[in-house]
Amino acid sequence: MKIETSDILGVIPARFNSTRLLGKPLKLIGDKPMIQHVYERTKKTLNNVIVATDDDRIFNCIKDFGGKVILTKENHENGTSRCLEAVNIYRDETGTEYKYIVNIQGDEPLIHEDHLKKLILCFRDPNTNFATVALQLSNQKHLPNGKVFLVKDINDNALYFSRNIIPFIRDNITENINNNIFFYQHIGIYGYAKESLEKFCKQEPSSLEKSEKLEQLRWLENGGKIKVGITKQLSYPVDTIEDLNEVRKIYEKKHHI
Repeated sequence: MKIETSDILGVIPARFNSTRLLGKPLKLIGDKPMIQHVYERTKKTLNNVIVATDDDRIFNCIKDFGGKVILTKENHENGTSRCLEAVNIYRDETGTEYKYIVNIQGDEPLIHEDHLKKLILCFRDPNTNFATVALQLSNQKHLPNGKVFLVKDINDNALYFSRNIIPFIRDNITENINNNIFFYQHIGIYGYAKESLEKFCKQEPSSLEKSEKLEQLRWLENGGKIKVGITKQLSYPVDTIEDLNEVRKIYEKKHHI
């Protein structure tokens, strides 16, 4: 099954009032705000991209560099519901209905095109209506802290997501390496069939979601499946000022600023 990018709308939810880094989308990396980096990198893979925000400063920033932006309501509990509102507003404005929606985090200024491509490839399976991406890690002695991990089945469907490192290795690490045990660090990019996005936003927050503070668990707990695309490209999300400074260093090194 071939997936055309013309069937896909990329949506980048962006809010100003981030609890750990206020005004995060507008923080400069090089000579551009973070949100512009996310937008321009996403456009290299997807033809149709919009930013969804409730903030006039972000709205005006997107307009200034020539991007497409939708102003949404303020009272969204998460980026997914903001994403759906923006999709519906954009449909009403343009008269275009998209089959698939890709939700790109607004704090991924170094998002790699392979993340997007691996996500899109998940929808070659006609049974896939919800997808995400994970980074395969094999060095079990140097797993990153503070990340989200997932485990999956033999068909690349997610079994569980956790803020703890999973799977838990009970016995000898070397023995498990020989048994080809891999770890999968979740990358926060999602793809949905449009009707699945609508269904997800109608579901009540689940007990596992509340426990882990991971909204994708709502879909699993309600019996849904999430296809996982596997990448070998690192992700550099920005949550704190330390993350921002690290991304700036990486960007400056690549661009010799």
